[in-house]
Amino acid sequence: MQELDSRLDQLAHQRANLPEDTELRELGTERADVDSAARDARIAVDDFTREQKRADADVEQVKTRRKRDQDRMDQGLVTNPKDLERMQHELVSLERRIGDLEDVELEIMARVEDAQHDLDRHTARLGELDARATELTKLRDEKAAAIDAEVTEVTTKRASVVQGVPEDLLALYERLRAHKGGVGAARLRARRCEGCSLQLNAADLGVIAKAPTDEVIRCEECQRILVRTAESGI
Repeated sequence: MQELDSRLDQLAHQRANLPEDTELRELGTERADVDSAARDARIAVDDFTREQKRADADVEQVKTRRKRDQDRMDQGLVTNPKDLERMQHELVSLERRIGDLEDVELEIMARVEDAQHDLDRHTARLGELDARATELTKLRDEKAAAIDAEVTEVTTKRASVVQGVPEDLLALYERLRAHKGGVGAARLRARRCEGCSLQLNAADLGVIAKAPTDEVIRCEECQRILVRTAESGI
């Protein structure tokens, strides 16, 4: 029964400490950070895109004005020399204004491109993280199912073994297990308690050798139940 209980303890530890769960938690933390960065990049893309549209509109507005004035001059609609001179100066100013606005436009376009690059990079990383999480989840579930199946098998065996154990002995065993790191009974092998590794002296071994086979023997050092076997050395 102790072997079965130890195996159940091992399985419970494995079930609670699957490496996939640890990596999934790490992935979850990284994904939250990347998702936050992706949201910031998406906001930046949207903001710069709107700013670019405004800059495009400003350039087009000035170009439209320049074309209108140039058309009027080309069509001879401006005959007054002073008005003609004024419009020529205005065209020069409009050209400079268009140049300045196009510089701003190019700068904003570069910002849009950089922000989009960041967004694409974060989006790609999110895809990688999600794919890995899916893979790990499948692997974890397969391992957990295998462990759960073995737990069911071992628990069934234990239930069968328990039926043959007296209630008082079972209660003692369970109490010792609770206070002795899960080990309530240990083999006496080669004159040594496998629970605490104490080697028994000749006098104690003599007492044990004379004790009835159904008598409960306990280790003097750790108080665990000693299980006598053909390898006990007595």
